[in-house]
Amino acid sequence: MHKRHSTRYSVIAMSVNRRRFLGLAGASLATGTISGCGVDKLPDGDVPQSAFDAESTAEEVTAGIDLKGKLAVVTGCTSGIGFETMRVLALRGAYVVGTSRSLSRAQEACKRVTGVTTPVQMDLADLDSVVRCAEDVLSLKTPVDFLICNAGYRGGGNDREIVNGVEKHFAINHLGHFVFVNRLLGRMFLAWQARIVLVASRTAYTDAPDSGILFDDLRFTSDYDDSMAYAHSKLANVLFSLRLSQLLRGTRITTNALHPGVINTDIDRNLNAVTRFGFGLLTALNGKTVEQGAATSCYVATAEALGATSGAYFEDCNATIVGGHNHLRNIGMAERLVEVSEALTADYLVEQQRPDWEKLKQ
Repeated sequence: MHKRHSTRYSVIAMSVNRRRFLGLAGASLATGTISGCGVDKLPDGDVPQSAFDAESTAEEVTAGIDLKGKLAVVTGCTSGIGFETMRVLALRGAYVVGTSRSLSRAQEACKRVTGVTTPVQMDLADLDSVVRCAEDVLSLKTPVDFLICNAGYRGGGNDREIVNGVEKHFAINHLGHFVFVNRLLGRMFLAWQARIVLVASRTAYTDAPDSGILFDDLRFTSDYDDSMAYAHSKLANVLFSLRLSQLLRGTRITTNALHPGVINTDIDRNLNAVTRFGFGLLTALNGKTVEQGAATSCYVATAEALGATSGAYFEDCNATIVGGHNHLRNIGMAERLVEVSEALTADYLVEQQRPDWEKLKQ
């Protein structure tokens, strides 16, 4: 157990601006809607729109970008969009640290990449492992430019499991990354312009509980369902990014969340054979390739046009406003989520303070 720190995420910025997210509420939206999954969507008028779309690939969205001298950290690097994200960032010159629960699998993945990579073991369900991984990254003694929180867990069989006192999806997909981000923020302050990318899912608004985050039942004791539990954790990813964007306002760190698309990756490995077959058929008919699935992560991490964009939600390489009943922009819920997450992980968090730039210049 690590020494408890009384200082939480709330001191990331010396003076926290707790006003409502006025920029979001006053967004100037483009006309016309984008229809998908029975939900109306609008382009986010506060964010530059790109020429890329659902068919764009990670290589296409990063074409011509030189990432030499940049350090990227990608969680869940061994397969699927995590591997493709690592591969393309390394291809563009970044030094990439790739994490996995299995060090041997991370090593194998890194060997398949052209460029400079380092494999590191991290089990998001084990917060001591998260701390050790962060310390390995910090040992590189260089600013962290990109942190892509890509790793994710999707259970199967509707067997509820408890990890670190809460439901397993929430523990791994949210709390594990919550601690990891906290541990690396100090080094991100030293980057010229650092970006945090949280890979969420559209399930955050299609399948999450109607009431949003279940603060009174984080163990999911009532009406447990794998799909809803997964969506619940993905909503937490989006809300964490939203609140973090407020706490980081005035710094050179941005944070955004995204839906990568419907892709046939091994995240469905815990589902039964029939469901896996159906999902594979769906993605084959109406899904993305892995190369397309990694595009939004790479675009949000590297696009020059997004240097001042923070707290947005992206689909198909463009910031999107999702209509209907959902909690993607519920700042009150986002604030409470961070407070509750701080309490749940307090023994693993470190105090955050902005660097004294004048001393650094000396």
